[in-house]
Amino acid sequence: MITAQRVAKALGKHGSRALLAVRTALGARKDRHCPACGEDVAGFFRYGDEPAWGCPACGASPRERLVHHLLDTGRIAVPKGGAILHMAPNEASLVARLRADAGDYVPADLFPDIYKVPGVKRVDLMNIVEKARFDLFYASHVMEHVPDDAAVLRNIFTALKPGGEAWLIVPLWDRPTEDGSYAMPPRERERRFGQWDHVRQYGPDFADRIRAAGFDLDVICATDCAAGDVHRLALGEVLFRARRPSAGG
Repeated sequence: MITAQRVAKALGKHGSRALLAVRTALGARKDRHCPACGEDVAGFFRYGDEPAWGCPACGASPRERLVHHLLDTGRIAVPKGGAILHMAPNEASLVARLRADAGDYVPADLFPDIYKVPGVKRVDLMNIVEKARFDLFYASHVMEHVPDDAAVLRNIFTALKPGGEAWLIVPLWDRPTEDGSYAMPPRERERRFGQWDHVRQYGPDFADRIRAAGFDLDVICATDCAAGDVHRLALGEVLFRARRPSAGG
């Protein structure tokens, strides 16, 4: 669906990217770094209200760079040889990183045909059939699309092995979560939730919803990282690291 908001974001993105390319060609100092692709860059291009959003070398977003940085620094770890369910696998660098370490890597989405990643399976989070199969569930900007997030969180809990983790990233504002539904007109959803295919806007109380599903939780904000890293790597967003308690607690 094409909307004025999406067109404005796209125009801003391409214009900012073009200006950054000119700066780079003119010899601008490459004093920023992208942990997703390993390239030093002169800056990051704008997208929407975020002035330092995308990597000009690989396109990685602030949240993609955050996950790489947390992995690089050992704050989180991919289970070696484990089973991983990766929903909406559109971040190529994380697809490669998770696949490399997994013994059983499952890229998945409700609409698998929209991805170029080999072997994407159709998975409906409202009806996950696996029980205690996965060591890690990763979903970035997915939960704001699901009709019933409480049901989905319970399903994720059930699909994880005891001790398994869910890494969840969602768009956030600083107010309480506001829910909608797909019964609302798309333009109304865009007005209220920032995008026509979102059915809610999360606030910090997303943490309460995760805990209500039975998870232990660690909330990792980009701003928790060293200030120098936040600036140089242009890190952003928040990772909700949920853990299904092990059998022994």
